[in-house]
Formats: sequence, structure tokens, C-alpha cells
Amino acid sequence: MPMRTQFLKTLLVFFASFFLNVSYAQTKADAEKIEKMKSKALQIVESKAKNIQEMVDMVFSFGELGFQEIETSKYLTDILEKNGFTIERNISGIPTAWMAKWGNGSPVIALGSDIDCIPKASQMPGTAYKSPIVDGAPGHGEGHNSGQSVIIFAAIAAKQIMEENKIPGTLVIWPGVAEELLASKAWYVRDGYFKNIDACIFTHVSSDFTSDYGDNGGNGILSVQFEFSGEAAHAAGAPWRGKSALDAVELMNVGWNYKREHLKPTQRSHYVIKDGGDQPNVVPSVASVWYFFRERTYDDIYKNYQAGIRIANGAAMMTDTKVTSKILGTAWPGHFNKPLAQAMYKNIQKVGMPKWTDDDEQLAIAVQKLLEAPEKDMIGNPIKGMNKRIDTIEGSVPFSWGGGSDDIADISWNLPTIVLRYPANIKGTKGHHWGDAIAMATPIAHKGSLAGAKATALTLVDIFTNPKIVADAKEYFVNVQTKDTKYKPFISASDTAPIYLNKETMDKFRDKMKPFYYQPEKYGTYLEQLGIHYPTLEKK
Repeated sequence: MPMRTQFLKTLLVFFASFFLNVSYAQTKADAEKIEKMKSKALQIVESKAKNIQEMVDMVFSFGELGFQEIETSKYLTDILEKNGFTIERNISGIPTAWMAKWGNGSPVIALGSDIDCIPKASQMPGTAYKSPIVDGAPGHGEGHNSGQSVIIFAAIAAKQIMEENKIPGTLVIWPGVAEELLASKAWYVRDGYFKNIDACIFTHVSSDFTSDYGDNGGNGILSVQFEFSGEAAHAAGAPWRGKSALDAVELMNVGWNYKREHLKPTQRSHYVIKDGGDQPNVVPSVASVWYFFRERTYDDIYKNYQAGIRIANGAAMMTDTKVTSKILGTAWPGHFNKPLAQAMYKNIQKVGMPKWTDDDEQLAIAVQKLLEAPEKDMIGNPIKGMNKRIDTIEGSVPFSWGGGSDDIADISWNLPTIVLRYPANIKGTKGHHWGDAIAMATPIAHKGSLAGAKATALTLVDIFTNPKIVADAKEYFVNVQTKDTKYKPFISASDTAPIYLNKETMDKFRDKMKPFYYQPEKYGTYLEQLGIHYPTLEKK
């Protein structure tokens, strides 16, 4: 009996060792196969460098404001259809919004990036002084012309790898319409377009190359327009018979500015008067003001919004006018997924920063001087020339004084989401400014977008070949991110996206801009088409 027991033990040790060795060999073989796929993905993206340059330049040349991205959406969806994607258009009742899908089964991975631009930001690229392409026209002073090239050509590479290796899964590509108005993504979420998606990779232009996780320190927002209605009268002949809607707007603004003293220092609020009347000798019967209320939490955003409503009602009471309000846009404060960010960051390190040339450096330094960039950024890093190092991955900020907003946050509170910041612009610019457009159709934007596409493609290969990444992402989403904070939408089922915004401006400028649309069949780059020597540092 002892001999039999010893024999069985020996047999068990043998089989355990055998299966461990087999398992190790299989794991090693799988890892080697995945690395080959990733190497192939890099080669595919690199082979699309010219396509990326063309897409960056083309969308730059369209220069379309939010909700009016007609040429941009047509151009992008045409390319996606030619590459085998099926397009659903007019999502959430937004004519320039769409979703492009390819593949079958799980996981379902969404890829998104914004496409709109900034008012009065038209600018000749590669030129380190103010030089509008069309004076007064909109332009890509945020760099949204570059992001779709990052996700589209990463997806095309992943699609080829999945087809060749018979890997199941679905790719979904979508545009951030009217991001500068914070006015589409909450509608996408409300209408169920992200309901059956497992994870989302979003991309945004930057001078950095990273993907952080947790609370990024940004503010959420409610965008609200207040419209006052009164009674017209002759402003000199019978002003006592009028009820000035403009007086109500001005009183609301005065009231809100007094309120600021008693708000948290994390808040940001700003307004523009959209309608102040017609002419001085007519008491304005209609006037409107557009507010952004920003704060760090849902509750504080809503509290400030309610304060704004009360002040508007008070202004209406003082002027004997009536007031209505409409939500035009919304975004939650952001929180992003740790396992997805870690997977992306490994691939960022693998890709590395682009190799900047002396020309790139000269343009960057000239732009920083032009825009009076500070010597250091907010965490003490020097601002001089192009960024040459990859930042360390960061988690939740311990505290934030508040800042900007992005409606990708609404998606991030509904499914695991990250933002890849890819290095396609110059450090130290002002943001939302014509100066931010200077680099956005130059080799800086082309190389940065190519690097972003490579990191995204590699991450897609990882996600589709390693189920643990999505599983870990969902575990973080459920047990960390949303454990104590649950998403509550600011918009209701009856709130419609304000698709009329910016139409008048684009109608004014579109025909003037059309002669400057990029013609890739005739010119190698947009710089070449415009006759710009790169870089042009001084005005001749």
C-alpha cells in the first residue's frame, strides 16, 4: 500500500509538472502571437501616415462650428463606409451625428473624438502670427480636426488584425458633435446609444502623451439660456410705456456677479448676451443671456443653476418682464477608468513621443512667445519648445480648484471610459484661441496624430485578445467609480439638442471658406496648397 501511495504521488507530480509546462508554453506562444499582431498593427498604422495627414488637413480646412459639421461628417462617414463600416446617421436627432459599426460579438468597443471648432479662430497653419484664412471665420483653435484620424486609422488597423486572426468583437466609431457647446454626448447616453457598449476609448488633442484615470479635476457644467420678454415702446417718446427685456438681462448679470462672492472657489461661471435688442430708440421687447454654470459635483452644479433661476426670476420681477430658460448643454465632472488607462499607458510608452525637428521646435518657441506662454505649467514643468517626454500616469487629483469641462464625462459615468491625450499641439497656448490653430495642420499635428493612432491600435489589440482588461475595467467601474456616486442626467426626455446653434454663422462664412478646402489630389499638404513655407516665423 505505501508503494502504491508513493507511485500515485509521483504520478500526480509528473502530470502537474507536465500541464504546468504545457500551460506555460501555451501562454508564451499566445504572448508571442499577440506581440506579432501588435507589430503588424503598428506597421498598418505607419502605412496610413499619409492618410492621417490628409484627414487632419482636410477637417482643418472645413472649420465647422458645433451642429454644423456637415462637410466633416460627410467626409468621415464616406471613408468609414469605404472601409466596411455601417453608418447610422442622425442619431439623437442631430443631423451631423452618426455611429459607424463593424464586426460581430463581444467585446463592443467604442472610439470617439470631437469634430467641431471655435468661433473667430480662422488661422493660417504654420504661421507664427495672426493671419486668418478668412477674416472673422471659425477655425480649429482647439485642434478637434485631428482626433478622428487617430481613432479611424487605429480602428482600420485593428479590423485587419481581427479579420486575419478571426478575432470576435465589434468596433463602434462616433463623433463628438458640438463639444464646444457641451451639447451632444448626454443626448447620446439618454437615447441609449452606449447601452450595449463594453468600453470607450476617447481621444483629445494635447501637447502631452498620456491617459490618466480617476477624477481628473475638471468641472461639470450646465449651459442655460435665459430669455426675457417685455414690451416695446419709443425709447424717447414714451419710455414709461415700455418694459425693457434688456434691463432684465443686465439686472440678472448684476445679481449673479454679486452672488459670486458667496459661491465656492471651485465654481466657474460666465455669460454672453445673445440678444440685447434691435436699436437704441426702441425699448427692447426681447433679450437673452447665455450662462455656463460649472462646478466640481453634480449637486453643486445644480445648486448654482437653481440660484441662477431665482436671480433671473428676480430680474423679471423688477422689470415687470417674463423669463423662460432652456438647457443648451451639459457635462458631468469627469472620472476615467484605471485598468483601461493602464493598458493604454503601456502602449504609449511603447510608441514613444514623436521625433520633433528643428522646424517644429522653432514654430513652438515662436508661438509660445507670441501667446506670452508662462515659463512653467501649473505643476512646475518648463514650457519651451515641444514636449519631449511622456508624462507619468496619474490617478485622481487630491484636490482641484476647478477648470474646464468635457461631455465625454457623461459617457464615462455610464461605462468604462478613458481619454487618450495625444501630442499634436504646442504646449503653453491659451486654448479656444486662433493661436491654438497654428500647429494643427502642420507636421506637429500629423506626427502627434500618427503616434496617437499607434497607441490606440495597440490598445485595441490588447483589449480584443485579453478579456481580463474589459473584466477589470468593469470591476473598477462598478466597485470603485460608481460605488458611491450614481449618474443622474441633467437633461430630461423632452430636452432636444439645440441643433440651430451656429447655423447663422456658418451660413455667413461657408461659401467664403469653400475655396480654401484642402485638395489632396493636387497638393501634398495643406501647407503646400496655401503656399506657406514651414515654419513662417515672422510677417514679411
